[in-house]
Amino acid sequence: MADPEEHPAELPECPFTEGSGLLPAELRAWMLVLAATGAVEQRLRSVVKEKLDVSHDEFLILCLLAEQPEGGLRMTRVAELLGRPKTRLTYQIACLQHAGLVTRRSVCGDKRGVEVTLTDKARRLLTEASGPLAGTVTQSLARFMGPDQREALRALVPDLAEDCRTESRPG
Repeated sequence: MADPEEHPAELPECPFTEGSGLLPAELRAWMLVLAATGAVEQRLRSVVKEKLDVSHDEFLILCLLAEQPEGGLRMTRVAELLGRPKTRLTYQIACLQHAGLVTRRSVCGDKRGVEVTLTDKARRLLTEASGPLAGTVTQSLARFMGPDQREALRALVPDLAEDCRTESRPG
């Protein structure tokens, strides 16, 4: 549990950290993850809008594309990964393209296939905004979990495990 002094006074304590209810540990843990995710998304929305001038859903698309070492992703794969209908995704991609943040191109040999790729402008904006965005995530998670739990959460994603250990080492 995070230090109570880190919690803003106007926000209530997360009920899933108490552990005295009827829920089994696994369900209580899942509810804690959902509550933490909701808190992160709520706070990120305004920072994303301020720093990148895109919606939260558009930001998720940018993040997915940013993790692609080379090229982009097919729109059907983006829709699948985000659990979005393709029609809604098409609108969001069009908005990102209009803002100069993504490009679309036909996939060679597939008439219906469309690949989406980040532009250099999007990469630059994401790089510039990464510090404030990461700080927002850390601050939001601190409402629900302490440093050890946050480190364990990050360690669940293999590529982040090394980053997690590096960040927790004294400088």
